[in-house]
Amino acid sequence: MLATQYLAYDYPVLGAFWTLVWIFLWVVWLVLVVRVIVDIFRDRETSGWAKAGWLAFVLVLPFLGIFAYLIVRGQSMADRNARQLQEQRGTLNAYIRDVAGGSRDVDDLARLSGLRASGDITAAEFERAKEKILR
Repeated sequence: MLATQYLAYDYPVLGAFWTLVWIFLWVVWLVLVVRVIVDIFRDRETSGWAKAGWLAFVLVLPFLGIFAYLIVRGQSMADRNARQLQEQRGTLNAYIRDVAGGSRDVDDLARLSGLRASGDITAAEFERAKEKILR
């Protein structure tokens, strides 16, 4: 009796560690399942029937389906992910250029105003240059 009581309280930290390891592995598995399912729907080259087949395979036999998908389509999955990142980067760069272009106009107007204040250009030249900038 004493030995079984001792074993029940033996290494509680190790039990907590294994619980955390299992939780981590389940979270990794769920993330992998979600990424594969998202990739199935994101692929534009695959037909609807092929997508339905892969989805059924992944949902009916999850472990085998996920591993088969990663083996067969893993490289194209990485290519689609890289292409999506490039599109997002391009969109971000276009947004930054658009925003920076607006501030360039403000800088040009400030420089132009400084030139007029110093007497380097006349009021008529200032108005013409301002109209060019604001168009």
